[in-house]
Amino acid sequence: MYRLKLVPRIAAALAAVLMLAACNPQPPVETPGKVTAPDLVFTDGKIYTMDGARSWAQAVAITDGRFSYVGTDDRAKALAGPDTTVVDLGGRMVLPGLFDDHIHPISSGMELLSCDLSLDSIIEEFGKRPDDLVGVYQKRIKHCADEHPDAAWITGSGWVMSAFGPGAKASRKLLDKVVPDRPVYVSSTDGHSAWVNSKALEIAGVTADTPDPPAGIIDREPGSKEPLGSLQESAMALVEDKIPPPDLETRLAGLQYTVDMLNGYGITSIQAANESEPYLEAYRALDDRGKLTLRVVAAQDWDENKGPEQLEQFKADREKYSGGNLQATTVKIFADGVMENFTAAMLEPYIGQGGTRGTLNMTPETLKADVIALDAAGFQVHIHAIGDRAVRVSLDAFQAAREANGVTDNRHHIAHLEVIQPSDIPRFRELGVSANFQPLWAYADEYITDLTLPFIKPELARWIYPIASVYDSGAVVVQGSDWSVSTANPFWQIETAITRKDAQNADSTVFIPEERITLPEALAMVTINGAWIDHRENDTGSIETGKLADLAVLDRNLFEIAPEDISETQTLLTLFGGQVVHGSLAAF
Repeated sequence: MYRLKLVPRIAAALAAVLMLAACNPQPPVETPGKVTAPDLVFTDGKIYTMDGARSWAQAVAITDGRFSYVGTDDRAKALAGPDTTVVDLGGRMVLPGLFDDHIHPISSGMELLSCDLSLDSIIEEFGKRPDDLVGVYQKRIKHCADEHPDAAWITGSGWVMSAFGPGAKASRKLLDKVVPDRPVYVSSTDGHSAWVNSKALEIAGVTADTPDPPAGIIDREPGSKEPLGSLQESAMALVEDKIPPPDLETRLAGLQYTVDMLNGYGITSIQAANESEPYLEAYRALDDRGKLTLRVVAAQDWDENKGPEQLEQFKADREKYSGGNLQATTVKIFADGVMENFTAAMLEPYIGQGGTRGTLNMTPETLKADVIALDAAGFQVHIHAIGDRAVRVSLDAFQAAREANGVTDNRHHIAHLEVIQPSDIPRFRELGVSANFQPLWAYADEYITDLTLPFIKPELARWIYPIASVYDSGAVVVQGSDWSVSTANPFWQIETAITRKDAQNADSTVFIPEERITLPEALAMVTINGAWIDHRENDTGSIETGKLADLAVLDRNLFEIAPEDISETQTLLTLFGGQVVHGSLAAF
C-alpha cells in the first residue's frame, strides 16, 4: 500500500532529482568510454545505476578504476580484450557503492574491541534479548576485567538506556559489585550517557559537592546529592577526560575494524561525525598505508564552549589532512542532547519532568555566530539536533548564515531530527539545508514507546522522524547509521525507512505510516544523495561513465522481494575504485 504514495509525490521527488542532476550533468547510459580494452567487465547484471533517469543496465566495463562503459551485454563483451577479466553476474542486482553519512568509525571500532555491551552481540550470544539486561552487562564487564588484569581502566560501550528506565539512571553500585578495584567507564549506545563505578568517580574527584557542568547532569542518589553513577551529556567528560587517550595503533585497529565491516555491507563512502585531530591522524595513517578503502569526509569536532577562535586551527587541520581518500572539510556541532534523558531541546516542556524543556548546548545567538563564521570559511556544517527547538534554532542559524554570507555551496545538514515542527519542514529546501535521518530509529522500539511517547504530547508525536514529509518538501534527504549507536547495516536502514517497522520483526506495528518512503527514495538516500552531501556527486553515487568504479553486488533484487525481506540482503562483492575490497570475483 505504501507504493501508492509515490503518485502525489512525483513533483517533489522530481524536483530533488533535477537539483542533483543540475549539479552533475551526465552522459547517456549507452555512451561508451575509452577505446582501450577495459580491465574488468561485468555482464548479465541487473544494474540500478542511480543516474538522473534511474536507468537500469545489463553490463559495465571498468578501466583504470573508473566506469568506462555502462549499457548492454553485447556492447560490453565487444569491448573486452584478451587481458580483460569478464564476470557473469548471473542476473544479480548491482548498486553504486553505498554511503553512510553519519557514523563514528574510530571510536565505535575501539569500543567494540574493548568491552562490547551492544544489544546485537548479546542477542547473538543468547539467541534473543535477555530479560535481565543489566545482569548481562555486569557479567560482561566482569569478564572484560578478568580478561585484562593489567588494564588501568575498564572501558566499553553499547548499553541501552531503556534497561534502566526513564532518564537512564544507572547505579555505580552495580558496577562496584563486579569491579571494585579499578575504574570502569562504559558509555550508552547513543553516546550521551556514561555508567561509571565508584573508583572512576573517585579518580575524577566527582563528589556530592561537584556541580553539574553546563549542558550536563550528574545523576544523584535519591534524597541526596551523592553521585549515582550515571552521567549525562557534558558530565560524561568529568570522568572520560581522566582515561588515558588511545595510542595511534589502537586508533588504527578500531578504524580497520570499521573499514572491513562497512566494505562488507557494500559501503564505500562515509561522513564521520565529530572527529578530533588524533582521529584525523589515524585516517591519514591508514590511507598512507593503502588500507583506507572508504572515501571519508571527516566532520571536525567543534567545541561549543570556545566559539570562532577555534576556526584557524580547524582551517589548518583541513589543509593538513585533506587529500587522498580523506577530506576534513566539515564541522560537527551538537545543538542539544537526546530525548531519553530529557536533554533534547524542546519547544514545550516534557510531561511530568518538572517543567524541563531539555538543553541547548549554546544560545541561539552563539550558534548563529558560529555557523556564520564556519560558512564564511567554506566549511560544511553538520549539526546534531534531536528536539524540535534544536531543529528550529539550527535552521535559524543557517538562515542567518545565508543572510550574512549569501548563498554558498557548502551543503549544510542537520542530523537525527527526531521531532520537527511541521512549519519548519519547508525551510530545509528553502534554505538549501539537507536532512540527515537515521532511518533505523523510525519505528516503535522501546526508546520510542517507553522513553519518548509518555513524555510528549500526541500531536507532537505525529512528527517523529518525518522522513516522507521532508522528502515531499523537495529537500535533499540523506541517511546515516550513527554506528555504533545502531547497526551500520544499510539494508536494515532501507527496510525501516520503507516499512516504519522493526526490521527484525515483520509482525510489528507500523509507526506513523504517513512517513513511509518508497524504495527508490530510500536507495537515493544511500547513494546519489549521499554523494551530493559529500560534494562527490561528480565521482560517486551512481554508476555512470567516467565515475569511480565503486559498486556493490547483492544476493537479491530489492525490487523483486517483499519490503520486509530487505534487511536479510547480503552483499556478495564490493568494489572500491575498481578493486575488490569484499568478496571475490572467483565466486561468480
